[in-house]
Amino acid sequence: MATLNDNYLKLKAGYLFPEIARRVNAFAEANPDAKIIRLGIGDVTEPLPAACRNAMVQAVEDMGNRDTFKGYGPEQGYAWLREKIAANDFQARGCEISADEIFISDGSKCDTGNILDIFGDDNIIAVTDPVYPVYVDTNVMAGHTGDANEKGEYGGLVYIPITAENNFTAAIPTQKVDLIYLCFPNNPTGATATKEHLTAWVEYAKANGSIILYDAAYEAFISDPSLPHSIYEIPGAKECAIEFRSFSKTAGFTGTRCAFTVVPKTLTAKAKDGSDVELWKLWNRRQATKFNGISYIIQRAAEAVYSEAGKAQVKALIQFYMENAKIIREQLTAAGLSVYGGENAPYVWVKTPQGLSSWDFFDKLLQTCNVVGTPGSGFGAAGEGYFRISAFNSRENVEEAMRRITEKFKA
Repeated sequence: MATLNDNYLKLKAGYLFPEIARRVNAFAEANPDAKIIRLGIGDVTEPLPAACRNAMVQAVEDMGNRDTFKGYGPEQGYAWLREKIAANDFQARGCEISADEIFISDGSKCDTGNILDIFGDDNIIAVTDPVYPVYVDTNVMAGHTGDANEKGEYGGLVYIPITAENNFTAAIPTQKVDLIYLCFPNNPTGATATKEHLTAWVEYAKANGSIILYDAAYEAFISDPSLPHSIYEIPGAKECAIEFRSFSKTAGFTGTRCAFTVVPKTLTAKAKDGSDVELWKLWNRRQATKFNGISYIIQRAAEAVYSEAGKAQVKALIQFYMENAKIIREQLTAAGLSVYGGENAPYVWVKTPQGLSSWDFFDKLLQTCNVVGTPGSGFGAAGEGYFRISAFNSRENVEEAMRRITEKFKA
């Protein structure tokens, strides 16, 4: 008889966002006239930039001509896209990242989970708390953890709290860890990391032979010029860090799917015989075996992000969402709520009022205001008592949601 991967049975009852969808759907069925505003899942709402749409149309035309038709593309992504990424996102910031160290994919969510394929089962793994759930759940699936306790913390993981009490700073561990997940600007808290803080992490990783898995999916939302956009702005990071990036929130590609991962050729890890092995070679082998690449049409759309028109249109998109974040932050602050984030990130992190738990506040907001957010406890034990509100929505919906919430909760 076929057997299961029993590690899946360790997972909590439901992934955070499907559980939100279940509760919202149940409420909508019971209240068909309710006009629900969804500020929970960080999905974009504004149209794809015109430069990207035009590039897709041209790429479709290319597919209709024998001379320009494309079949299987390189699993690593087309060189012309990787070269644009290397020049604009890294070399322009002084980061010595080459095009062949960049791997195009269908999402940083996928890559942050799939990267575990090239690492061993005996690594000590550190995650921040709260944390993007994918980092934890994929390690559970891979058998890298024990069972979860009553707070939802899995045995075998090292949790690093990031809360208001420590100014949302991920403290350097006092113990040795091997793999470290960092996400800045942070999802869900909206917190950022200074160059000094990332330098401390790079120094720790190099001293301990650790690898930092650095999720920079929201770097484009940084407006503070003192903050790093890439961990490779830190000297020595190419010897200890893999970086994940995405076009999803930056350019509205949540429905078209395109992202990339940077694996420097200078990055190594230990084999069981004690030898140093280049991780680039392993990831390249993994992608060539398990992945067929992103479609030519979508990669041409991603390339258009780096055109002059594309840069201007993407900048306008980001400014639009950050204006939403400003409205959310200012309105909730004026209502007397404790609010964090929303200044260099599209998420606002709110302390739940009246001593409500995260899920109780979720239900109250849904039932009394018909507004959906994300319970902080779904991101980890340290997220209990907090709530995430996304700036990804129309201006009309954001303003209406804030009107409803402030009327209900204003002190």
